[in-house]
Amino acid sequence: MNRENTIKVEELELAQPGFANGISLQLAEKLKYHKMEVSLTETEKYGIIEAAAEHFGKFLTALGVDWKNDPNSSNTPRRVAKAYVNDLWRGRYECLDSVVSFPSDGYTGLVFEGSIPVTSMCSHHHQQISGKVHIAYVPTAEGRVIGLSKLNRIVEHFGRRGAIQEQLTVAIHNAVDKICEGNQGVAVMIEAGHSCVSCRGIKHQGANMITSKLTGAFMVEDACRSEFYEFVKNSKS
Repeated sequence: MNRENTIKVEELELAQPGFANGISLQLAEKLKYHKMEVSLTETEKYGIIEAAAEHFGKFLTALGVDWKNDPNSSNTPRRVAKAYVNDLWRGRYECLDSVVSFPSDGYTGLVFEGSIPVTSMCSHHHQQISGKVHIAYVPTAEGRVIGLSKLNRIVEHFGRRGAIQEQLTVAIHNAVDKICEGNQGVAVMIEAGHSCVSCRGIKHQGANMITSKLTGAFMVEDACRSEFYEFVKNSKS
């Protein structure tokens, strides 16, 4: 029997509301008064965009930019604010959609999806983090599995925020663990490049960061862990 999993926001969210890698203060406030998980409306987002645009204009002015008279920059404050709310940090203003799960029907093997694209933003310098995520879990015979695209949605939801890669790895792992009920273990690996390394500071091109979090069978069973890493290798070939 198919079942819609409605996981409470507080079970999925590990970061404090208002932090760059957590939900926005506006969404947190709205959730206090709703029994169901809700997202900010377009009208509510519009208000945030307008306020942010005003302050970003002041930011440009402080940097010595005559943005009001520059034809290429005159609408930049609103463009930037709109990009943050609707794209770059979208996961801060929306709740994760409910996920439909299915009986595993006795399947106890590894479920793997590799090379899931992730685009995020370094919460230190607001530079791009771009790379791939590899996810696996092992259901029990009586457990639940989810549609494959839902793993992509989890990555997209938590990636579209400010982040450090270590915390993003843990956030994705926690969500998969909670949503894939009755699992025997979850594994998440992220391989990503950081523009804060390539565009500023040391300015080294081509450097990648790799983080992982493994629990359950992936930690206690060598064969399970080896199978995960072999799948990761194959997904990149």
